[in-house]
This record gives sequence, structure tokens and C-alpha cells, in this order.
Amino acid sequence: MTDLFTPMQLGSLELPNRVLMAPLTRSRAEQDHVPGTLMAKYYAQRASAGVIIAEATMAMEGHSSFINEPAIHSAAQVEGWRLSTEAVHNAGGRIILQIWHGGRACHPLLNGGRQPVAPSPIAITGDEIHTPEGKKPYVVPRELTDEELPAIVEGFRLAARNAIAAGFDGVEVHGANGYLLDEFLRDGSNHRTGPYGGSLENRSRLLLEVIEAVRAETDLVGLRISPLNGYNSMADSDPLGLSSWLADRLSSAGLDFLHVMRGDFLGQQQGDLLTPIRERFSGTLIANMGYSASEANAAIGAGDIDAVAFGTAFLANPDLPERLRRGAALNSPDPATFYSPGSAGYTDYPALP
Repeated sequence: MTDLFTPMQLGSLELPNRVLMAPLTRSRAEQDHVPGTLMAKYYAQRASAGVIIAEATMAMEGHSSFINEPAIHSAAQVEGWRLSTEAVHNAGGRIILQIWHGGRACHPLLNGGRQPVAPSPIAITGDEIHTPEGKKPYVVPRELTDEELPAIVEGFRLAARNAIAAGFDGVEVHGANGYLLDEFLRDGSNHRTGPYGGSLENRSRLLLEVIEAVRAETDLVGLRISPLNGYNSMADSDPLGLSSWLADRLSSAGLDFLHVMRGDFLGQQQGDLLTPIRERFSGTLIANMGYSASEANAAIGAGDIDAVAFGTAFLANPDLPERLRRGAALNSPDPATFYSPGSAGYTDYPALP
């Protein structure tokens, strides 16, 4: 029976297993958002994943929503990321880069005073952002004009080109968790009119343009979505309808894989996204959020999904595939070190003897 340890094909990549590493922001980049040797060590430790999807990385300058998250818009950042790709490849692994634009989740204190941008001037509420001056409320973003959107598409295209130059095996577009592309997709955050607002087709337009641009730069393209996730004040009036419509369109858009966050961090929005997506999407379907090994094996064996991306389990267990294979105990992650600097809670989790 097909399970987590059955090899699979992902676009042009041959994966030795279906235990994938989900993108996890860890805030360990160095000055000017340049990845360094510590990040390379972290990713190399996890090279036994079927494929690593490296953390959300700024596609273009001036849209930071974390402290010390990596970017890939400068030559120094490309060279910094090459340390990680070479380390992973030398350890026998495969690695894809997730590229993003933070949208309204950015803050002026992280971006030289620049006001964040979004489809509509609606701020994130009920939470605060970590800044160099401590935790601060999110600010009301500036509404992007239609004329500004081609430059954003071009920014993603150049980021994909840079990712391949840095040695990545492919690119995942970040369309989830309340960042810019997700903000355009969902009607809770997109109140605009015109060609990028209103209907599902219009709200999806920017995302599809980005995928087309990225597709021109790499042979392996994926997308992460989270239609149910309420994180960053996100909501949609019809998340199942959005998922079904997107799955149809993405099958004809040249997308190799669709990476679906099946639930809601906040536990407020419910529904089965995976069934309608599986019925409509012709590429590889990767699921994420809360899977045990037994549930993942059952879902893969039934053909409901093709692979599972594990997040915090991989954070604390660099040898996660082997632990799952043996049924060994898992290290517990330390939330206090998720975003802190240095190696503690980052590269010091023990592997099996």
C-alpha cells in the first residue's frame, strides 16, 4: 500500500518519501535579510525530508513582516541562500523555496517607515506585530492601484529566477495565511472593484498572473493556500467554493503541486477542503496541519492526498522521516525559541542515535 515512505515524483524531482517539510518562519537571517551558515546547518540537518519547502522569503524589497526573515531580491541574498541549497544537496536532499509578499501584515517599523500595501485599506485586528520597538498594533494599509500590480508580478518572477540561481529545485508561491496574494483571494480582505476585485475570477487574477510569471522561470512550481485559516484576520464568505474554483483553474495553469492547509489556526472556520480539491486538481496534492503518521498514511493510502507537509514536528525532529518509520518518540518543540536568534531551539534538537 502507498504510504509516507513510498517514493513519489514531484514535477521533475524524485522524492524518496512523502514526509515533506513545511515552510516555517524562524527569523534567523543575518543583516539585510541575508541567509547565513546557521540557516544552512538547520536545513542540512533536515535533508532526509522528501523535499524541504524552505521558509517564506521576501520576493521584493521593503515588505518585511517579521524581524530577520530571509529575502531573495539581492545578489547577497542569492549567495546566502546558496549556502543552504548546497548543504542540503550535499546531504542528499531536495529543497524548494517559498516566495512571498507580506501585504498588510507588514509594518512601517520593519520597512523604513513605508506604509504596508493591500487590496483594500483594511487593517489586521486583534493581534500585534513584533517590531524593533516591541509589539505594536498593525496599521491600516494603503490600497494598491491596478497600475501597481504588474510590478508585484514582476517581483515574484525575479524572485523565482533568483531562487533557481541560488540552487533551489523549484519554487512555492505563498498564497496563504493572510499575506498579499491571500488578501486578494478572500472577500474578507478584498473589497475592491475593477479587474482585481469582486468575483472569484477577479480576486484570483493577481495570483494566477504570479503563477504564470513564476512558471516561466522554473520547471517546478507549487502554491500554498489556506482558505479556512483565520490567522491575520482572514475570512471568506465561501471558502469551499473558492477552493473548488481555484482547483479547476490551477489545473490548467501549469501548477505542479498544490499545498493545502486544511484547517484554521484559530479553530473558527470549518469544512472539508481536500475532497473538492482532489476531485478537480490534476497535479500533486500536499496536505498540511495536524497530521499524525497514522492519519497521513491512511489518507495517502486511500488516494485522498499524495503527501503530507509536517511543520513543528520537523522543527523539533531533524530526522523526522526515520523517527516516523521506527515509531520512535518525537522531541517536543520549544515555542519560546521559534523566532529567537541563535542556535538554541534551532540546530540543537537531537537526532536518533
